[in-house]
Amino acid sequence: MRMTIGRLAEMTDVPASAIRFWERHGLLPAPERESGQRRYPPQAAERIVLLRKFQQAGLSLAEVREFQQDQPRRQAMIRAKVAEIEQRMVDLDHAHQLLTHALQCGETDIVSCPTFRGQMATWSPSG
Repeated sequence: MRMTIGRLAEMTDVPASAIRFWERHGLLPAPERESGQRRYPPQAAERIVLLRKFQQAGLSLAEVREFQQDQPRRQAMIRAKVAEIEQRMVDLDHAHQLLTHALQCGETDIVSCPTFRGQMATWSPSG
């Protein structure tokens, strides 16, 4: 059963303007039209969920477009994005360690805390 853009926006919690934007940029297939209104198949909601996950993972529009293509650069882009996400995970872990320790630390300046300095010393210079 095909649905209007309003229904699709409501189902996915994505504004209709974003759906139209993704269509214009080739990230969503152009829907059929009935009496001039866009009508989307149920699979459009799944595609939108995937687009949102890509955005949350930090993929740019160009990367999302490339991900949807079947081309050799796709694998290289995916590998690079996985490495980037893994580095962000390390960075977030370090931030988590810092904030968790800061909640329990009695030092006025966290950087002068010997425990925290020891923790920092285990972090690689690039991470």
